[in-house]
Amino acid sequence: MNVEDLVWRSQLYVPSNNQRFIAKAHTYGADTIILDLEDSVPIEERPYARSGLVEAVESVGQNGADVTVRINSPLLETYADIEAAVMPGLSAVYVTKVTDGEYLKAVSDKIGQRERATGMDEGCIHIIAIIETSKAYLRAEEIACADSRTIALVLGGEDLALDLGSVPDDETLAMPRQHIAIVARSAGLVPFGIMGSIADYKDLNAIRVVAERSRRFGFEGAACIHPSVVPVLNEAFTPSAIEVEHATRAVERYGNAETEGLGAITVDGKMIDVPVVRRAKNLLKRYELIKRRY
Repeated sequence: MNVEDLVWRSQLYVPSNNQRFIAKAHTYGADTIILDLEDSVPIEERPYARSGLVEAVESVGQNGADVTVRINSPLLETYADIEAAVMPGLSAVYVTKVTDGEYLKAVSDKIGQRERATGMDEGCIHIIAIIETSKAYLRAEEIACADSRTIALVLGGEDLALDLGSVPDDETLAMPRQHIAIVARSAGLVPFGIMGSIADYKDLNAIRVVAERSRRFGFEGAACIHPSVVPVLNEAFTPSAIEVEHATRAVERYGNAETEGLGAITVDGKMIDVPVVRRAKNLLKRYELIKRRY
């Protein structure tokens, strides 16, 4: 899995101990299913949840969604989760409470051990690093560059706000979220997340607005806890028909202009130069990736 080919617009959390939710998860159209071993699973239920991961991974991935697992910290629980989760059919693990680069490398080493033990290609299981504390936030660049398995960064807004003693809302988390997006891009990773809150999953219009805003900030997808949010995220993180049409015209006309020795032109009343054309090409590549997948 290459970072450039990653299409995870919607990432649906499913508690790994809930068989009813697991049985339906493949029907909702999420790009990614996150089988959760962490906050949505009571501590006493986690051994049971781990024991059922083989069947759960097969079930939730049957319609083509990429399957991931969110694992626990500290390392004793992390290792138990990895022992149970690393198997064929798994794409990645969401690593919670990352503290620094060394922690992430320790997790990666354990994943590698399980890959070798199960006969899998080493390096095929990827990592999404979740930054949830002020100390980790200040080490975001170190974490992003710590291990080659890492493909994406996520800011755990609720936990960071708790650590900071702040209220987790659009205003207080805007700067940290944008900073994580910048760090991710600088390390060649994908930023996942939302520039706001989607805690009220019943307000789909509000979710659509904040998801579209998040894409403008460079995020490529976000997680949700309710299946009703999945189609909203899929739409919001997909280039619109208007955007695709404009990008296509910009690329075509700029190509023609270059042959005439022009460095900048106007398309649809907007100036088009090299950075704008590169952005348009990136948008069209993203759109084609989504079309190929679906």
